[in-house]
Amino acid sequence: MLQIDLWKRVLIVLTCLAGLFLAMPNAFYGQVERHNDALAEIEALGSTPERAAAVAEWPEWLPSSLVNLGLDLRGGAHLLAEVQVEDVYATRMDALWPEVRDALRDERGTVGTIRRQPSPPDELHVRISDPAGLGRALEVVRGLAQPVVSLTGVGSTDIDVAGDGDIIIVTLSAAEREATDDRTIQQSLEIIRRRVDEVGTREPTIQRQGADRILIQVPGIGSAGELKELIGTTAKLTFNPVVGRASDANAPTTGRTVVYPSIDEEGVFYILEQTPVVSGEDLTDAQPTFDQNGRPAVNFRFNPSGARRFGDYTAQNIGSPFAIVLDEEVISAPVIQDHIPGGSGIITGNFSIEESTNLAVLLRAGALPAELTFLEERTIGPELGQDSIDAGRIACIVAFVAVLVFMALSYGLFGIFANIALIINVGLIFGLLSLIGATLTLPGIAGIVLTIGMAVDANVLVFERIREELKTAKGPARAIELGYEKALSAILDANITTFITAVILFAVGSGPVRGFSITLGLGIITSVFTAIFVTRLLIIMWFERRRPRTVEV
Repeated sequence: MLQIDLWKRVLIVLTCLAGLFLAMPNAFYGQVERHNDALAEIEALGSTPERAAAVAEWPEWLPSSLVNLGLDLRGGAHLLAEVQVEDVYATRMDALWPEVRDALRDERGTVGTIRRQPSPPDELHVRISDPAGLGRALEVVRGLAQPVVSLTGVGSTDIDVAGDGDIIIVTLSAAEREATDDRTIQQSLEIIRRRVDEVGTREPTIQRQGADRILIQVPGIGSAGELKELIGTTAKLTFNPVVGRASDANAPTTGRTVVYPSIDEEGVFYILEQTPVVSGEDLTDAQPTFDQNGRPAVNFRFNPSGARRFGDYTAQNIGSPFAIVLDEEVISAPVIQDHIPGGSGIITGNFSIEESTNLAVLLRAGALPAELTFLEERTIGPELGQDSIDAGRIACIVAFVAVLVFMALSYGLFGIFANIALIINVGLIFGLLSLIGATLTLPGIAGIVLTIGMAVDANVLVFERIREELKTAKGPARAIELGYEKALSAILDANITTFITAVILFAVGSGPVRGFSITLGLGIITSVFTAIFVTRLLIIMWFERRRPRTVEV
């Protein structure tokens, strides 16, 4: 019997209304985008009359999720960076030296005195005064080796140890180099992603390319230079004891001290202990704030381990200067006035509000493990993106109108029902894209155009089956019912295979391919829904109202 239960009718109508409701903000894209940006700025920096006015432009009770525009539509910055993984090798050697020194000290009677020698960045050279003890020294240093932490490093150790006369040569093993490279790239990816996400950009593309390169594409950012400034800064923060001041960068130092310039005081250099008390790795939070004089500053907080070391040092060194060092420059060197428990403090300097906000972002994201070299950089202007949007809009309109005219001419009233379902279908696609926060790119627009063309396939199958049933002299109600029943399996088979293809494209593809697969996959889901349920509901409601003795399809 040609009917749909009341609860099913209500569910179909509510689903359509919900999808169109979610898609509605995209019709007011600029207004809603200003509203969302103002909310983000209020959360980060506080309210101003301009931000409050932007928030008021869009009612709070309406949805505000938008379909994010990709780099090719919105404009933005494109960077290809190479990670200098060799930098990490030198850091590993520096960190290994204290362990080697302490281990050999217990064997001083056999190996004699121990001195670190100049060496390549990825090697550690240690001289012993008694060459006869070289064998024992090599045995002790090899005892420091650890298993390689990687899937391919099973059975391997992290260091190789060799001897040459009275010199111990320590290098990273091949398995450890490979594992270190992989960890460095992954850590760089995560830190870049956190830095970009902190400034509120939507849907950036940050992915690994090859062995040591990272592709970064950020829609909506002003220029490639602005993006480089955000992610290319190492932001290595340390807190070092101050040994003295100097007026020359070439001031004499020992092996345990370094000379860094002051950011605020021109011509002033600080002699600092090389080993920091705490570093940025111990930070758990950093937020822009204002100091007691109303100047921009950054408030920070350490983890329990860093808080304990920071508190112990300040308690033991009241009255001594303490340098805050960022990327080998002294931001400030305040005198410790009192014990600072709790592991929190404030960084002051000649900051602007923007500089304090960016510094807080960099400190929260952490320091890059290695330097980035930018091999390729492009700024894509919004004008190019607008041209792409206009071209895509024209393509969608042409395809849409052509399909509407074809269906109306081919199937009459039933074709008009299919056209209504097609309009709802496009609205549902944008509603789902807004709901999941997907990014729309040029290939994504191509997927929507393809969906518009494919959306009526299911209705064509149903209407042709109805025509065949009407030729067998069945009544209109029975013909419509059988048309939907017999076409269902063909509709599902055709769309399931296409959906599987979309899933595979999403799983193995990247960038533009994924954008195409997302709109194609969502379009298949909404097309099947509108063809099987929405057009059927429209036809049944019309049939119940008119009760025609014959129908023409």
